[in-house]
Amino acid sequence: MEYEVIVVGGGIGGLTTAALLAAKGVKVCLFERQSHVGGCVATFEHQGYRFDPTAGLYSGWEDGGVWEQIFSELRIKPPVVRKLSPSYVVRLPDRRDVFVAGYPDKFEETLAQAFPDCADAAISFYRKLAQIDPGDPANNDVLATRLASTSTEFRLFIDAQLQALAQRTSTECTTAAAADILITAVQRWMWAIEGGGQALANRLAESLKTSGGVLRLDAPVLRLAYASDGHAIGIDLLSGERVVATRAIISNLTIWDTYGKLIGLARTPKEISAGLRRTHAWGAYLMFLAMDEAAGERLAAERMLLVTDDDPQHLTLSVSGDAPEGKRAVTVSTLTEAEDWFSFHEDENSHESQDQEMLERCWARLHAAMPELGDAVEVIETATPRTFYETTRRKFGMIGPAAGFPAQGTPLSHTSLPNVFVVSDTVSVGFGLEGVASSASLLAGEPLFTR
Repeated sequence: MEYEVIVVGGGIGGLTTAALLAAKGVKVCLFERQSHVGGCVATFEHQGYRFDPTAGLYSGWEDGGVWEQIFSELRIKPPVVRKLSPSYVVRLPDRRDVFVAGYPDKFEETLAQAFPDCADAAISFYRKLAQIDPGDPANNDVLATRLASTSTEFRLFIDAQLQALAQRTSTECTTAAAADILITAVQRWMWAIEGGGQALANRLAESLKTSGGVLRLDAPVLRLAYASDGHAIGIDLLSGERVVATRAIISNLTIWDTYGKLIGLARTPKEISAGLRRTHAWGAYLMFLAMDEAAGERLAAERMLLVTDDDPQHLTLSVSGDAPEGKRAVTVSTLTEAEDWFSFHEDENSHESQDQEMLERCWARLHAAMPELGDAVEVIETATPRTFYETTRRKFGMIGPAAGFPAQGTPLSHTSLPNVFVVSDTVSVGFGLEGVASSASLLAGEPLFTR
């Protein structure tokens, strides 16, 4: 079998790239190891509930945004989206709720009321962020240096948002990157997708097929196939089948798995191998909860970022998904060190014990932050980095951007092989699915894919 372009992986990055290329008339085939598309945003279903495994905060859906541009090129309508108002609420350790909404003037009033001890500094901080030029090297400084005149509570407020949206804190994030993240919620809003990320994945898959592309599910890819001269010519499937790509192979795997599994360690340049060993990404721990509908109506917002005194990692609460009558589906997530969940010398009981300990800790933190929940919530299931690994085969189940991935003077989508590219949340031009979509759009528009 032969195609012009092969895409490996049916997450949002792979689906967006494949759908755009197919719409341009490129003969493309996407291979996905699971029986459904979606990758890390795939809906989790259990006991009559359907949970969105993300924070439920989606950007780029405003008029003229990246998603409008993408779907204007596709042969299908986008999923139904709804502006979140507020975008989200940050609850601080003293149970102070700070509403983040897309009204800049009103937001300044909110800042002044929430942080009276540094009101002027907080307002000035946001005003300066709104004027940031991301292309100016002066804005590549660490954001924390610009928070020196603000209060501890304000820094907690900023860090909770950066952790939720970019898996970074103010000591790890550049000012330019932080401006993009923080100003989005204030000036461009956050959005909810009806049906969650799974609905977006399904629409992109439908567009791919409508445009003549091929989607092969339950088709695990083993490795790249090479010619005798070392040129990548296609892929080998776990089934033993070889599929040829005449133009390019695009990986929707993590940057580690793109080199470690597809390209192969023996063919990865030493400097890239060394750089990858120095990179890191977080894992996620999730609690899927059932909430009484009446309790859900009393919440300050559908999306809440909870900061507690006893842990540097925030909790994200998202009321989204489908539930039986009288109930609401809730996803509560936090960041965790992914590698800590993999102890290959121990049996499965060790993982279950670790899961139970984490559940009890997060459960206690949730109720400490939101005592108003009382007995209105119950645990349906949990997910750990091991869960993400088992479903997606991502290295250690890690998600989000790869911290410290070395720039090589070429676009992030390019690899060490001229016809092999990567579109992934681990290397993208922005944060969240909007960043992944922007990366996919840029790649699909490269001259290589123009007839």
